[in-house]
Amino acid sequence: MKIHHIAIICSNYEVSKKFYTEVLGLNIIREVYREERQSHKLDLAIGEHYVIELFSFPNPPERPSRPEACGLRHLAFAVENVEEKRNELIHKGLVCEEIRIDEFTDRKFFFTQDPDKLPLEFYEI
Repeated sequence: MKIHHIAIICSNYEVSKKFYTEVLGLNIIREVYREERQSHKLDLAIGEHYVIELFSFPNPPERPSRPEACGLRHLAFAVENVEEKRNELIHKGLVCEEIRIDEFTDRKFFFTQDPDKLPLEFYEI
């Protein structure tokens, strides 16, 4: 029917929480700490749409390589204006790749990364 959410495990909960809420502007739906698992769980939304479950666990392994590691390659966000979003993120201190054009759709996009080096794409719709 549709994708319900994407789960991300972070290495530093407070850093990633700040990144996803203050830098990217996602809204907090619910935040819990599960003592038995020593794990934070943060449910995040874009507007009213639940999209990301952010987890922390003790000592998670690092991502093997970027971006061709087996598993999730990148997370893509739809934006109305790629130039504006790129400038906003650069102003907030992120390193952003140059804007490229999708050879199949002629749409603009660029990549940056989250605090754990998960590649994030911003794609103009």
